[in-house]
Amino acid sequence: MSQLNAHKLTLAYENATIIEELSLNIPDGKITALVGPNGCGKSTLLRGVSRLLRPKTGNVTLNSEDIWKLRTKDLAKMLGILPQGPVAPEGLTVHELVAQGRYPHQSWLQQWSDEDERVTRDALDITGVTEFSDRPVDTLSGGQRQRAWIAMTLAQDSNMILLDEPTTFLDLAFQIEVLDLLHHLNVERQKTIVMVLHDLNHACRYADYLVAVCKGAIAAQGHPAEIVTEALVKDVFGIECRIIPDPVTHTPLIVPVGKVGQRLNRQSSTNGNKATVRVAAPEPV
Repeated sequence: MSQLNAHKLTLAYENATIIEELSLNIPDGKITALVGPNGCGKSTLLRGVSRLLRPKTGNVTLNSEDIWKLRTKDLAKMLGILPQGPVAPEGLTVHELVAQGRYPHQSWLQQWSDEDERVTRDALDITGVTEFSDRPVDTLSGGQRQRAWIAMTLAQDSNMILLDEPTTFLDLAFQIEVLDLLHHLNVERQKTIVMVLHDLNHACRYADYLVAVCKGAIAAQGHPAEIVTEALVKDVFGIECRIIPDPVTHTPLIVPVGKVGQRLNRQSSTNGNKATVRVAAPEPV
């Protein structure tokens, strides 16, 4: 089943066509990762299916309705979007930022309510930023700031969350922290997650469904274990690799060969694959 679907979608910036007649069904209740090399169109595709970029041709439907025919607030109640590198106004506190996620539920007749406050505090709690509620967003670390933005998106209370490269500019520890949080939202809160990721190994570990984009088209799609092959990585990313089981999750683990790997392989072949290991003798007691 799928709630979000693209039908023969063509996306362009002025006269430059990036995506052409692409069709895609996003699995409901799963984590979908869009992967591919720089400039392949994956972020453009995410913008297109989230109504940030109007299609040149084709359409996108959410619950069988054209997203461009939905009222903005109605769409926001069903779909939350976190673009790459969002910036908060200077001095805005974390609580104030997260509270903005309740905007779709506000009206002239219904201002801030106890329900709004409850949902906001729940979003702060589940993302682990409650202790920073009164701090300005611009004083947080990269990982803390990203969790605060995810909390704002979560406060919209939509069933689907779309994120454009949520781990960009984060160190490894914060990358895993953010991805673990998104996995938790998917499993515990039944949120459908769609995200653009650069790291193919992270995508294989966290995604239930992988969409490999290359030159504005879908090169392959499906469960990572079913579609990620050495040939696919070579075709899409242009690198030679070896694929082994991840020792922790048993998902595909991509090991790039590169020039260093090629050189070491040649050296190993020249030496007859023989290696001498010197073990120091134990010192007398």
